Amino acid sequence: MARYTGPVCKLCRREGTKLYLKGEKCYSKNCPFESKPMPPGMHGRRRNKQSEYGLQLREKQKVKRLYGLMEKQFRHYFDMAERRQGVTGENLLMLLEERLDNVVYRLGLGSSRKEARQLVNHGHFTVNGKKVTIPSYRVKVGDVIEVKDKSRKSPKFKELREQAETKAVVPWLSRDLENLRGTVVASPKREDIDIDVAEHLIVELYSK
Repeated sequence: MARYTGPVCKLCRREGTKLYLKGEKCYSKNCPFESKPMPPGMHGRRRNKQSEYGLQLREKQKVKRLYGLMEKQFRHYFDMAERRQGVTGENLLMLLEERLDNVVYRLGLGSSRKEARQLVNHGHFTVNGKKVTIPSYRVKVGDVIEVKDKSRKSPKFKELREQAETKAVVPWLSRDLENLRGTVVASPKREDIDIDVAEHLIVELYSK
């Protein structure tokens, strides 16, 4: 499957907000977004007024890039959200939050969603005691996610544990860093999702 392989910091600048795609670098003073918050390219400093379609498209692209999805995957999640009861835009974000790679990231067991996706792919995690290598696996309330016994002693997870100690965990997850384990204690709610996005614009875009 085709994926963007260029400089990811340009994506943050393009969307006008930090997408935290580079892990710890995004929290440091070395983050390029801090010194160059304007869009990339020779016309980046211009502040042209965006059309309604342009605003809707930017919100969609922002969320796709944040969670690392391609258009077909993203549309699939939107269709699922539309079939659910409730507000479609909020349903969409909740479905994306329930992905295993996102949960690993939220627990601090991956410095970015991209790294969390790679760690899941490489078989470092179990869900309820069974190895899961599918990043899009949807977790449920009560699921226990933990690092495999063979992986716990690796320098990578020692580093991740130290980094995670300084960061809070979202309310719908509980975390046991000593044992590199997390539990889904509730379904994610919109107020728990700390991303700056107007999801109603995505709904408007796909409803045309």
